[in-house]
Amino acid sequence: MGIEAAITAEGFATTQLTKVMNWSRRSSLWPMPFATACCGIELMATASSRYDLARFGAEVMRFSPRQSDLLIVAGRVAIKMMPVLQRIYQQMTEPRWVISMGACASTGGVFDTYATVQGVDQFIPVDVYVPGCPPRPEQLIEGVMAIQRHIDEEGLPPVGGKRVPLNISVAPTHEVAPQPIGVSLGAS
Repeated sequence: MGIEAAITAEGFATTQLTKVMNWSRRSSLWPMPFATACCGIELMATASSRYDLARFGAEVMRFSPRQSDLLIVAGRVAIKMMPVLQRIYQQMTEPRWVISMGACASTGGVFDTYATVQGVDQFIPVDVYVPGCPPRPEQLIEGVMAIQRHIDEEGLPPVGGKRVPLNISVAPTHEVAPQPIGVSLGAS
């Protein structure tokens, strides 16, 4: 049923080393959650048994940046937290990817104040934007899959080379239902 059926007892398989490296890297993304608000709850739901992020090899949430290669920024980020987020990003292993989850992390959301960062992409490179307030777990899974597709297609960046952020935006996976009662502004 699996690969062992295709290979005889005396046989062998050949492939390119880069393909094996890309497959192993895409199948073992280790996310570092930076969850500060309601998007963090959706991030936790993504790892639960209902959505099962483990199917994609990203179930090992690491809380040490030196053991992570995928940073998920979920929620609003204050100006005072930005140096901490930048340090976490710098300490992550190369190659590293960043998902900006939710409206607050991507654009500041409804918090248009002096104390809130109006998009983390001003301070760290973002690869995938997952829209929503908060986004559904399926959207975050689609964001992880977008990074995996990129790893499969492009492979690892050159040694010592700077990797350009992907700037992928995930489309919403649901449609807004119409309101049950029509709203009018005129007097009846």
